Amino acid sequence: MSHRHFLIHKPYGYLSQFVGEAKKKKLGEFYDFPEGIMAIGRLDEDSEGLLLLTTDGRTSELVRSRHFEKEYYAQVDGLVTDAALAQLQTGVEIGIHGVKYQTTPCQARRLDPAPVFPPRTRKIRDDRHGPTSWVSIIVTEGKFRQVRKMTAAVGFPTLRLLRVRVGDIWLGDLAAGEVREVAGFGF
Repeated sequence: MSHRHFLIHKPYGYLSQFVGEAKKKKLGEFYDFPEGIMAIGRLDEDSEGLLLLTTDGRTSELVRSRHFEKEYYAQVDGLVTDAALAQLQTGVEIGIHGVKYQTTPCQARRLDPAPVFPPRTRKIRDDRHGPTSWVSIIVTEGKFRQVRKMTAAVGFPTLRLLRVRVGDIWLGDLAAGEVREVAGFGF
């Protein structure tokens, strides 16, 4: 059986799934995906960006088991400090389903100038609420809402979150909702 692989730019407000709660928006609205398609990892409903899809369970397991780097760009509330970035880099304590968890060291840096993305479908907030800044966070683990919890733990809650890279695969110029079939992921 020949497997199929896709990249999608998951927009804000969609679940990283194809079936489920009827009232929620799902990925199947963007493309007539083949039977057996699955997301490799997930992005929560409020997050955007690169999502890899495949019909090959082995590929999915490979990406998750080898701890591929995942890079996120987070717009945070306030002007992120060097001290906060240092905390993120060494790991912070977050809660995962009511249990304390220490994140592994990661790469974190300020993005200056800020990246340019099209406006989100739902406005984030007005400038009158104070400044924001952007950070890049590269993790190899993928706990539930991990990046959001990490930035909040160092005092800079995430306002907007986009995954821009998985391994060597970049979001690039893929527009929100755009699907691109690829021959494979090159892993």
